[in-house]
Amino acid sequence: MLIRNASTGGSVHFPARLRWRPMIAQALIDAARTLSAALAELRFAAPVALVYNPLQYARAAHETYLRRFGDARKRVVMLGMNPGPFGMMQTGVPFGEVAAVRDWMGITAPIDRPGREHPKRPIQGFDCPRSEVSGRRLWGWARERFGTPERFFADYLVLNYCPLVFLEASGRNRTPEQLPAAELAPLVAACDRHLERALALLAPELAVGIGGFAERRLRAVIGDRKPPRIGAILHPSPASPAANRGWQAQAERQLAALGAPLP
Repeated sequence: MLIRNASTGGSVHFPARLRWRPMIAQALIDAARTLSAALAELRFAAPVALVYNPLQYARAAHETYLRRFGDARKRVVMLGMNPGPFGMMQTGVPFGEVAAVRDWMGITAPIDRPGREHPKRPIQGFDCPRSEVSGRRLWGWARERFGTPERFFADYLVLNYCPLVFLEASGRNRTPEQLPAAELAPLVAACDRHLERALALLAPELAVGIGGFAERRLRAVIGDRKPPRIGAILHPSPASPAANRGWQAQAERQLAALGAPLP
């Protein structure tokens, strides 16, 4: 592969073994930075009181995740909706339950603070004592089924559709689909562009929405193009009565029915 060197006018040759790995990861990082900049221009009215963007204050951890695990094309992309208060909001990693990110993935990084914080939702980063149930379920399944992160991420990558956290004055989370249409439209436009770019880079055979909202966004972005195939699994949120009745077994059956690679 020849890459034009803009400063010298010459070309640089990349050996085949290096052709994709660093380039895909860096392109994913660039796409996330573009998304973060686009979302910074948006404004949200009450009942949204504060908006956190982990792609800004937890950028180091998020980009470490992409560099370490988004370094090649994937057979399966799994897509969540937006960060939870004790997961990606703290660590910058999708479904980023602290123990899973730190102890299983081996990721630690300095976490900054948003410009304004809600007193009930402080950013404590890797010092956060709370466990994100959704992340504990998702990454606990990956650890139990695949053993090592290297085995899981050889075929899979987990992304979030929207990186923003929307907090009401009470500190309660507000999901993207609860936003009024006038606020949701530009958010969806930016997140759809990012998702389309990520899918083009990762070229998965299968795109799996973790929950109905993520599946709908996958179908909207992918349309009639095949591959990837599109499917969904039950969201691991403790707010879901179904997820509280053995989420792992249900999600694994759904993945198997979709033809996802399982050891």
